[in-house]
Amino acid sequence: MGPGARGGRDAGSARSYAELFDQLDTNRDGKVDVAELRTGLIAMGISLRTGAAQKIVTTGDRNRDGVLDFTEFTRYLKEHEKKLWLTFKSLDKNNDGRLDACEIKQSLSELGMDISTEAALKILQSIDVDGTMTVDWNEWREHFLFNPATDLEEIIRYWKHSSQLDIGDNLAIPDEFTSEEKTTGGWWKQLVAGATAGAVSRTGTAPLDRIKVFMQVHASRSNRIGLVGGFRQMLREGGVASLWRGNGLNVLKIAPETAIKFMAYEQYKKLLSEGDKIGTTQRFMAGSLAGATAQTVIYPMEVMKTRLTLRSTGQYSGMMDCAKTILKKEGIKAFSKGYVPNLLGIIPYAGIDLAVYESLKNAWLSHYARDTANPGVLCLLGCGTVFQHVVGQLASYPLALVRTRMQAQACLDSAQQMSMRSLMKSIVMKEGFLGLYRGILPNFMKVIPAVSISYVVYEYTKSSLGISN
Repeated sequence: MGPGARGGRDAGSARSYAELFDQLDTNRDGKVDVAELRTGLIAMGISLRTGAAQKIVTTGDRNRDGVLDFTEFTRYLKEHEKKLWLTFKSLDKNNDGRLDACEIKQSLSELGMDISTEAALKILQSIDVDGTMTVDWNEWREHFLFNPATDLEEIIRYWKHSSQLDIGDNLAIPDEFTSEEKTTGGWWKQLVAGATAGAVSRTGTAPLDRIKVFMQVHASRSNRIGLVGGFRQMLREGGVASLWRGNGLNVLKIAPETAIKFMAYEQYKKLLSEGDKIGTTQRFMAGSLAGATAQTVIYPMEVMKTRLTLRSTGQYSGMMDCAKTILKKEGIKAFSKGYVPNLLGIIPYAGIDLAVYESLKNAWLSHYARDTANPGVLCLLGCGTVFQHVVGQLASYPLALVRTRMQAQACLDSAQQMSMRSLMKSIVMKEGFLGLYRGILPNFMKVIPAVSISYVVYEYTKSSLGISN
């Protein structure tokens, strides 16, 4: 029996619409604003996600006066209940009027999120009021009535946009967007916010990125370059401004790379999925192929970025001069040096990124989820983004180092042009296995500041573009 047949709310509901409105309208002006709604619902013990109160008012405000009168309030709740009822019915696979863990797990799997039965029980437990480990319509409605999310894709979106911050090595599986975001244009705002955050983050951590590249190319057993010594050498050669060499192109390539990766990912998902279903394996394959496609298109910019990062004072007058010099002295093939190890590095990074994501998500839902499926900012950033990046880097870093050395070989006077295999053998023979991890310390050092900067800028940009969290 849907909400329409029940007259909006059951007799057993805690409050009628009129009682609710009267309790929220604290100043008795016949209207409820965002502050009253937020304060009133929290006082009633109803937890709200960030931006939820604002979204409710914005959605229900028909006359655009920034507040809800009783008619608007009632209309919003009735319409919202209808949407929640449709979602409830779509989840209730056996039509028994109750949701169990198997139905939750099946529905999430259809959206490409494979979780364990234990994790599904945790989600169910956060909604279940009477302790039966099933959820009926009343429990479902009470839980989501003041949550602006109306379908399951939105309800599980906590985990969708949580770990996609750009921290300099843009090799992760691309972000995913709901059908609503795609039709309303929210997807491009998310991409713009991500690109803006990436630009600011990369600029803020550029000195650490440059010392990493410097150590990758120049450091060895016979030429030991430490973090402090490397910075001193760079400052002595080119001053403070030299710490940002190569950053301009590093920021410039964010836009084409993000756009190409997103469009390619959507197309690969369509090719690999069965109908509307896409599983973890298909997401990994689509993400890896999308990353490879984006890297193939923008790879000449990667080569130029390395050369500009390593250049000495006065070597190039700018990006165009760098491109012309490379083309003139080394030919068009120079722009593809290091392409193979770069491409191979995408597979372990994307695979581990996705595996860590799935493992952390299941672990959190199984052991720590209590009243909500939202793990919170600290968990998502600290355990998600940071941990994913560190583990992914440990697997793919040797290939990244070989790529950088191959890109830089021609600009080193005594450098012999070597293939990926021979270069890797040479590094291990001369420097040992740890030689494949030269420069990884500054790379790890930039993760936390990069994540922090990215998150702040990302949230601020989303707010400026009118995207609610």
